Amino acid sequence: MAGADRKAKGSSDLGVRAVSAVVMLAVAGTAVWAGGVLWMAFVCAVAVGVLYEWVRMARRGTQDPMQRGLWNFAGMFYVGVGAAMLLFLRNPAFTLAPLLTVMLSVIAVDVGAYFAGRTFGGPKIAPAISPSKTWSGLIGGCVGATLVLFGAVMLWQGGRITTTPVGPAGGAQACLGSSGNCWYLTASPVAVFAQCLLFGILLAVCAQAGDFLESWMKRRAGLKDSGNLIPGHGGFLDRVDGLLAVLFVLALMILFQP
Repeated sequence: MAGADRKAKGSSDLGVRAVSAVVMLAVAGTAVWAGGVLWMAFVCAVAVGVLYEWVRMARRGTQDPMQRGLWNFAGMFYVGVGAAMLLFLRNPAFTLAPLLTVMLSVIAVDVGAYFAGRTFGGPKIAPAISPSKTWSGLIGGCVGATLVLFGAVMLWQGGRITTTPVGPAGGAQACLGSSGNCWYLTASPVAVFAQCLLFGILLAVCAQAGDFLESWMKRRAGLKDSGNLIPGHGGFLDRVDGLLAVLFVLALMILFQP
């Protein structure tokens, strides 16, 4: 009977997770497609939810007022930069390609890490922080991100969909607003794949680092999930921890690009 109860509970949890995932995908997809005010409202709502969970974990993780203040400031800066990047990537001057590429790459890291970790197992990266993260999972995440980036670049290279007219005198805008033509429009497939591999590794490492940061914060706070706002999925930060880290590093790369 106990085994049957556990099986029924697992099936129920799976159903709740599936319904929540469909709802999240529908809401996020609608906001991405619509853009404008709807996308801004969606990003702000998620940012507020993430920041609330961050502050909650910071309060539970330390009793020192100064440390709490520093954690709260770090959260506002970290989450604020991520939200600003989401709004920037959905700029009307661009197509949907940059935003979708970043989001799909992070999803590919999670999917690749999950299946590679389950299939190959092996040594843990940091079992004291996150017992489920393995080196094979990280490699799988790198592969997933690389494939998504390479596929996106090949699509851009074929359709030139990143180039849009700008300015009263015409011209072209590409590569998230930088002047000149993007390297991937003329580079060979081998060079493109090599670049995508490098960025895929960087992206996967950043996404996994974001996961580890949240796992460490939850352990300090004595929490299993960052929140319970999403049935079957925990909190907002549980869903966007890797994406936040990638967006933060991407913002630094754009800000300090040569």
